[in-house]
Amino acid sequence: MKLSDLKQGQEAIITEIEDSSVTEQLMEMGCLPGELVVIENVAPMGDPIAISVVGYKFSLRKADAAKVEVKIPAGYTNA
Repeated sequence: MKLSDLKQGQEAIITEIEDSSVTEQLMEMGCLPGELVVIENVAPMGDPIAISVVGYKFSLRKADAAKVEVKIPAGYTNA
């Protein structure tokens, strides 16, 4: 599942980040495999999305979020 597929309020664990021009920036901001990410807000037209990871909140283009692979924690129900 991709980070871009999640809806506002959903949480997931980052499993992988595809190699792209923003990979290094994402990793510097705490988007590392194993970290919990929360979709804080989604713009009215669906782009960008605001996420929270390791205490940081920032906006991310949906195209860049599509490069982040996530999984829903086992036994966890999202909003």
